[in-house]
Amino acid sequence: MDHTNNKLVAVFLMLFSSLLFMGTSMAAYNYNVIKFGAKPDGRTDSTKAFLGAWQAACRSAASVTVTVPKGSFLLKPVEFRGPCRSRITFQIYGTIVAPSDYRGLGNSGYWILFVKVNRISINGGTLDARGASFWACRKSGKSCPAGARSMTFNWANDVVVTGLTSINSQVTHLVINSCNNVVVRKVKLVAPDQSPNTDGLHVQGSAGVTVSDSTFQTGDDCISIGPGTRNLYMSKLNCGPGHGISIGSLGRDAREAGVQNITLVNSVFSGSDNGVRIKSWARQSTGFVRNVLFQNLVMKNVQNPIIVDQNYCPTHQGCPKQGSGVKISQVVYRNIQGTSRTQQALNFDCSRSNPCQAIRLHDIKLTFNGRSATSTCKNIKGVKAGVVMPQGCL
Repeated sequence: MDHTNNKLVAVFLMLFSSLLFMGTSMAAYNYNVIKFGAKPDGRTDSTKAFLGAWQAACRSAASVTVTVPKGSFLLKPVEFRGPCRSRITFQIYGTIVAPSDYRGLGNSGYWILFVKVNRISINGGTLDARGASFWACRKSGKSCPAGARSMTFNWANDVVVTGLTSINSQVTHLVINSCNNVVVRKVKLVAPDQSPNTDGLHVQGSAGVTVSDSTFQTGDDCISIGPGTRNLYMSKLNCGPGHGISIGSLGRDAREAGVQNITLVNSVFSGSDNGVRIKSWARQSTGFVRNVLFQNLVMKNVQNPIIVDQNYCPTHQGCPKQGSGVKISQVVYRNIQGTSRTQQALNFDCSRSNPCQAIRLHDIKLTFNGRSATSTCKNIKGVKAGVVMPQGCL
């Protein structure tokens, strides 16, 4: 009897000590910004505390979580720099707010910046950049700083951003620049439709980016796709208000990386200024766009549901021959339907010197005020299949 009891006690002690060890090791791998001095009052500068938590996490040999609990945390421009030793997860339950004076962010160009970090996840939370006073400065015509992007990833790999809400960015909400293998899921990026240059997501020089189940309501592009973007997959997005989903503008520089393998499916545009747009400067460039699929899209009262503009030259300077060097080819538009806010629902204004090639229109049904819309097509070669309304292209 005693022998059995002793065994039970020994087993219990082993279990208890292992649970105790698990608890302490779990605690060691979870860095709460409050423990580093952050205050959840929205007024106390918590930048040093966030950096302290990041540096501890970055040194950890095991996967680690940095926790931002409920409450409001004031953060000035901050750079979280790698490389770090292991995977880091930012688990955000609260709200991170920018300084109330826009000049507190505006001169740095960024607010929250991740540089050369691999295996980083951002889960949940809200970013509030308090951009209204900055937009007011921009609208007044006074001299203002360039403005800060709310969250930026530079030279980062294996990035996950999920469940994040970003409101009232000064300029772009979320930037992915020179990154590989990025997942953006269930994010909500919101700014008033008249706020200048508040793009939702900007991707450039990056490969293997997936964006899904997300909402963009902004004053500029919902998503803008810059030079050197490859293998970008977008699905189940809601866009509008805003300027739509735009490849470009491209071709600003004479030597420029191309854009290829871009997919957008199963998405809805509501009241946006554009639907799907490809835009390039009317000047010489080595840039290109190829292998693009726009499929299963619904347009609700969209100003330019399908548009290619290769004559972009806003200042009318530096575009001597009004011919874009950007070569656009292998673009498929399939099963796109809904309503256009303007009579012209399809507008292909392709380059005189490099016409659009291998464009395919398949099952397009766009109407204007309950009747058929119109189309304009210049310098375009391709085929159509199924029902294409409006007619007149290809």
